[in-house]
Amino acid sequence: MSFEQAIEFYKAGKFQEALTLFNDLIISNPNQAQLHLHRGRVLSRLGKTELAISDFDLIVELEPYNTDFISDRAVVLHLLKRNEEALSEFDRAANLDPGNPYRYSSRAYFKDRIGDLEGAISDYDKAIELDPEDAVAYNNRGLVEEKVGYQARAKKSFKKADDLVGYKAPEPMPSIPKKEVEIESTEEAEKKMTFSHFVQILKSVASNPKTQKEFSTYLKNLFSGKKK
Repeated sequence: MSFEQAIEFYKAGKFQEALTLFNDLIISNPNQAQLHLHRGRVLSRLGKTELAISDFDLIVELEPYNTDFISDRAVVLHLLKRNEEALSEFDRAANLDPGNPYRYSSRAYFKDRIGDLEGAISDYDKAIELDPEDAVAYNNRGLVEEKVGYQARAKKSFKKADDLVGYKAPEPMPSIPKKEVEIESTEEAEKKMTFSHFVQILKSVASNPKTQKEFSTYLKNLFSGKKK
């Protein structure tokens, strides 16, 4: 029984096996933040979010100023639809780590999901102020501006994002028939939004320009329908 083996099970998608090991490790090593962090993630991947929140509550209690733990807990609260508490935690993470653009990009993404579009734009503005080279923040701000109806502003945000990553739109090829693309419904996209998926997206939108176009498509699909 080892932490490394539990992690290997987790990475391999063997969540039940990972959970068994983490349970045993926690019995032998109580109140170890990393053990509870990973068990919480495993429980979330198994769809047991109600149980997972207990682990995230504990790690924040053990390390109350760890902004990564606070942000992770905020994600789980959001998945439980406890959005006021989630916002409070995103706010706390930003207040404790005000110079980190990721704090504002992640809160902006959350605000976008709950329908606070002006708040999301404001947070993307702050993220861009802290990191003017963040192409993804420009791109995602453009997506929100587009939804609000600020078409001219959105166009400028998209252009800035494209300029930063050196993206050029391909030339149209009218002679080649386009294949129909199956668009994922909002309901299907929501079902796929697990803790791990949410956190992966938050990290990507804040730090990896290569995900820009994929994330753009994802968000357009996610918010193309009626919000829950």
